[in-house]
Amino acid sequence: MRAVFINGSPRRNQNTFKMLDAARKGAESAGADTEMIHLFASEFTGCKSCFACKLKNSKTNGLCAVKDALRPILEKCVAADVIVCGSPVYLSAPTGQLRSFIERLVFPLITYMVDENGQHLRVRDKLVPTAVIYTMNCPESWMERFNYPLLLEVTADNLRAAFGHSEVLYSCDTYQFNDYSRYDINMFDETKKREHRDKQFPIDLDNAYNLGRRLVEKAGEADGTN
Repeated sequence: MRAVFINGSPRRNQNTFKMLDAARKGAESAGADTEMIHLFASEFTGCKSCFACKLKNSKTNGLCAVKDALRPILEKCVAADVIVCGSPVYLSAPTGQLRSFIERLVFPLITYMVDENGQHLRVRDKLVPTAVIYTMNCPESWMERFNYPLLLEVTADNLRAAFGHSEVLYSCDTYQFNDYSRYDINMFDETKKREHRDKQFPIDLDNAYNLGRRLVEKAGEADGTN
């Protein structure tokens, strides 16, 4: 059982990474071999619209045809049993790196073909449980106001179309700066932010751990190993 964790944050030691790492540990507790991949360590672009993956009798087999720094990461994901992506929220969206990764991963795995019932056909029938973890400065009570559920869950919808299953986990109202006094900011009360972090973030980490474990168990059920 192989579980891949995709860090779409430029940081390797802050909120998004910590949530992903908790999910990774949960996956390991369920018996998976795991790997953390940092997208900001590689230079790549989004989909180039070459349509090689949509040619008749295409030989890409669900893998983006562009051979660049992202190709080895895509190969690992296509071969994985579980995929978990993580990103901070930038301007009501995942980071550009994660968005480009999703384009390159998902588009070759979905088709423009439908069955007799009008259901879209996938390149591969294997169920691969996936998830997206978001961390954000936005308090949970503001999410509806900014249409975050609609905007952010598109990524999970795309993963679900390609792999058959996806979930979303939010960590809201995160502690953004190590020293709030250095920055021009008066929208948020640093003391309340710190109190929220100390109370809520451990709960968020537990939820991420349980997510990682649950996805591996679901993958095991799908392939008959559980």
